[in-house]
Amino acid sequence: MTLAPNDFVHLHTHSEFSLLDGLGRITDLVDTSVKHGFDSLGVTDHGALYGQVAFYQAATKAGIKPIIGVETYVARRSMRDKEGKADSQPFHLVLLATDLAGYRNLCRLITDAHIDGYYYKPRIDREHLARYSEGLVGLSACLGGEVPKALEVDDWELAREVAGSYADILGRDRFFLELQDHGIPEQRRLNDQLLRLAPEMGLPLVVTNDLHYVHRQQHEAHDVLLCVGTGNNLDTPNRMKFESSEFYLKSAAEMAALFPDQREALLNTRRIAEMVDLRLPLGELRIPHFPVPEGETVETWLRKECEAGLVRRYGAITPELQQRLDYELGVIISMGYAGYFLIVADFVNWARSQAIATTCRGSAPGSIVTYTLGITPVDPLHYGLPFERFLNPDRVTMPDIDVDFEDERRDEVINYVSRKYGTDHVAQIITFGTMLARAAIRDVGRVMGLGYGDVDRIAKAVPNQLGIKLADALEMSPQLKEMHDGDPTIGRLVGFAQQLEGVARNASTHAAGVVISREPLTELMPLQKATNSDALMTQYEMHGIEALGLLKFDFLGLSNLTILRKAVDLIREHRGIEVDLDHIPLDDATTFELLASGETTGVFQLESAGMRRYIRELRPTSVYDLAAMVALYRPGPMDNIPAYIRRKHGQERVEYLHPLLEPYLDKTYGIFVYQEDIMAAAIALGGFTGPEADTLGYAIRKKKSAVLRAQKEKFVSQAAERGVPAGTIDAVFKAFEPFERYGFNKAHATCYGLIAYQTAYLKANYTVEYMTSVLTAFRDNAEKVAAAIAECRRMGIEVLGPDVRYSHKAFTVEGESIRFGLLAVKNVGESAIDSIVAARTDAPFRSLGDVCSRIDLRLCNRKVLEALAQVGALGAFGHPRQVLDALDLAIADGQAAADQRASGMDGMFFMASESRRSDGPLPDVPPLTDRIRLGWEKDLLGLYLTGHPMGDVAERISAYTQTY
Repeated sequence: MTLAPNDFVHLHTHSEFSLLDGLGRITDLVDTSVKHGFDSLGVTDHGALYGQVAFYQAATKAGIKPIIGVETYVARRSMRDKEGKADSQPFHLVLLATDLAGYRNLCRLITDAHIDGYYYKPRIDREHLARYSEGLVGLSACLGGEVPKALEVDDWELAREVAGSYADILGRDRFFLELQDHGIPEQRRLNDQLLRLAPEMGLPLVVTNDLHYVHRQQHEAHDVLLCVGTGNNLDTPNRMKFESSEFYLKSAAEMAALFPDQREALLNTRRIAEMVDLRLPLGELRIPHFPVPEGETVETWLRKECEAGLVRRYGAITPELQQRLDYELGVIISMGYAGYFLIVADFVNWARSQAIATTCRGSAPGSIVTYTLGITPVDPLHYGLPFERFLNPDRVTMPDIDVDFEDERRDEVINYVSRKYGTDHVAQIITFGTMLARAAIRDVGRVMGLGYGDVDRIAKAVPNQLGIKLADALEMSPQLKEMHDGDPTIGRLVGFAQQLEGVARNASTHAAGVVISREPLTELMPLQKATNSDALMTQYEMHGIEALGLLKFDFLGLSNLTILRKAVDLIREHRGIEVDLDHIPLDDATTFELLASGETTGVFQLESAGMRRYIRELRPTSVYDLAAMVALYRPGPMDNIPAYIRRKHGQERVEYLHPLLEPYLDKTYGIFVYQEDIMAAAIALGGFTGPEADTLGYAIRKKKSAVLRAQKEKFVSQAAERGVPAGTIDAVFKAFEPFERYGFNKAHATCYGLIAYQTAYLKANYTVEYMTSVLTAFRDNAEKVAAAIAECRRMGIEVLGPDVRYSHKAFTVEGESIRFGLLAVKNVGESAIDSIVAARTDAPFRSLGDVCSRIDLRLCNRKVLEALAQVGALGAFGHPRQVLDALDLAIADGQAAADQRASGMDGMFFMASESRRSDGPLPDVPPLTDRIRLGWEKDLLGLYLTGHPMGDVAERISAYTQTY
């Protein structure tokens, strides 16, 4: 029997988004389908629709009809039953969407499977399928399907009941029994049974190939991938594996050869493909509805809000200000983004109303609209920031306003947005971790059973370069090349790793991305629970989100904003001074003295050893200097730092490649520092418009060779017409070269330079409060806490140890000293600390027995008390060994007190509290050796706290290390 290529369609296909079970990359699946002459292709990943937008785009571009589907899991009982083995092994079922209604139902089913039905796997049940069956076609799936499982045990009655149920739900012409042949005896037995069942039930048959990779030769690499996913080695007995190499994308001829007598079942794949008429709503902008006052539109309201903000920010409105605002509003409104700006302004201003510190990064501070709306604190005119780097009408892209919030309060802002627009309209965005070169080597090495040391040596031979491919690594690293060529085992390892690198490995929640939709999100995409949270997240990553016309909102968490806000709170609490960071003097001499000293521990962006050296040499005198250093201290531009410093101090002549560049580069002493400097050169020398200048910069940054070639020709031609010498033109383009490797945009650097200044200002002028805030922010990072304590000691600020009489959760200001916070002590949780603080509210603790009698011993148990004793937090009552020896008696007294309070006899008890056994002198035992005490400090605090001179501490640490 012969089949034309288009007579057969693959309908049971697993891409790499069947995580750690599929090796088929979307592009490879589509390209190979084109080579086989197919005009349609279905993708049915396990339990999710992760890659479907990318698949739809790739298939459509290649002229192939995309068939969106899923191999879902059907609960053995109800999808809400979650008991042991009875519910841990769901059945498989393939569902395909034939139209938009079917796609939406698929999104609904998959969402509910993940949110309500998840138990080992995301599950639905037949009842739920019946509720959302419109527009769907079903296939009975592989050996794990519900019908096949009934036939496996020859339960024909059950098989008929199940098949009939699906036929009733989906329609007798829309539920197909799947025939598969991968050379597995169980499949051939099942096929014979299905050939008997189909005519009995009046159900159609369909041939599928349950493919998990694209090419036959990938079957070994796929086996390695399975081992990575299941945690097995290749030689693990009885592990999960595919028993043949037939799970690849076969041609129509190969499928016909497998089923020579099943022409109708083969042609039914074409019949199903012809049922499909699904067009995803891509490319249509879907900005959420923003509520505006009656009689206003989002466009008119945006203009009014900006006009009011212009007066608020600048006072008198000059023609220059009005012209800039009108230009930006014209672009924003014409591109349909008015609502987007109002939404961002709304949640930023809500955050500020809740005293949540916020700022803006990226290119958005280059807009006077974002400045007048209160989104960014940076004045774009004062700092010379061009709007087109943010939004370019000639190069239409989605606006991207990256907003930073305090890292500890970011979720409050997301919750506000969910309340305002509806929980079914807001979700965090998914991201997929992929196997990078080194990680792929480590995974494959483990699977092959190689020793950790050997695998580590191979992995470390890969150059430590972001995004490097193994093919490039073999060329760049002689050591890796030698190992690969000289040892067949390593050659095999690297070969497998090359086949796996770049494949999706796991799903997690994007660090910042949130989507807000106009309609309920499940009308456009499936959702699932976010990583380690009950919040919702999309199943499409940010590019799929944008393709659907939805805008991504970035809610970023920045610890330095938390530090700033808490420091301001401490200053108010202890000094009665209100510090408004938006209005501090930007020429404070004390601040610049601190910066010039290079003592910038705790100062944003300026803490590294290299940066401290350069800051000391630079001796900055403005925020411009700080912004320039933030931008220059990156690979590529770093080479310009020495020249920048020399020119600032008059040690090198300030020169401009052309006089027309001076107005743009005067603040950077003629040196190209920012991405915007490319734009400035294009405008000044080439007569480019702002949008044209951004297009040139974009081509350089993104290495768009065709675009760059055209832009360079235009620049050369127009600059020559304006009288710019050819040598100058070449020199300008030479200055652009570092930006091909890396370049900071000026708006971002300015925002970060401003935060750097604010942190330095507080450290210089309110040192104790600022360092207290720094210690609290980094309490979970022992290395940073140790560095901050060392900095405090350098500045003469005493850091007092933890003490149950005075310490709170966080580090606190105590006079001119800083008191250690109890949350930084290992094994001491928030509820225990709350109990301690509440117990001492009315009166100070008098003894160890008094402590144990007043705290809640259910929250502050023996383990907590031991930790507190070992770090000296109970030192007011005796040294650690005394306290530990007396602890059992004190806890017994405390428990007796708790029992009497519970029985209503607390008054009588406290009358007799003077006779409490643990109130007397603690046991007379010798104190701890320094070695043990330091060891406990290191174990429970992560550092050596006791205030000995550094040399003495080093000796004690050395003694401790040698002993243990």
